[in-house]
Amino acid sequence: MASRALTHLDARRRPAMVDVGDKPVTHRVALAEARLVLPLAVGRALRASGHRTSKGPVFDTAVVAGVMAAKRTHELIPFCHPLALENCQLRIEHRRATEIVVRCEVSVHHRTGVEMEALTGAAVAALTIYDMCKALSHDITIASVRLLAKAGGRRRFARRAQRRHS
Repeated sequence: MASRALTHLDARRRPAMVDVGDKPVTHRVALAEARLVLPLAVGRALRASGHRTSKGPVFDTAVVAGVMAAKRTHELIPFCHPLALENCQLRIEHRRATEIVVRCEVSVHHRTGVEMEALTGAAVAALTIYDMCKALSHDITIASVRLLAKAGGRRRFARRAQRRHS
């Protein structure tokens, strides 16, 4: 990969917000994923309960938390531009007894991308799942948070599908 300059530095190499005023408004979309690994007993108990704990419906609560977080990304990450998101969808899947996958897709028509909003939404949804399940075990791991794809700006990105070894 070719070396690129860091964008959030000014001419004196001090932190600065990127000026996006001259960029064209385009439809920007980003998809991010967070993956949780659960102890087998936790995964089984969560499935058996219909994904509910004493705190309430785990996945539904995580969806609400993820959307709220995506909408407030600019308040959490210093150089993110405030964006009026047009769409934010979270999907949560209990894949195997020991794995939950959260996907967050965000879109907007704007001059800047929504990768950070998608990543923040997925991460906070995963943290919410952890919080709601920690009474069952603290041995739950958020194994990864990663960008899967983005489109609409100068550069497209799509992560290649990786083979999973079970």
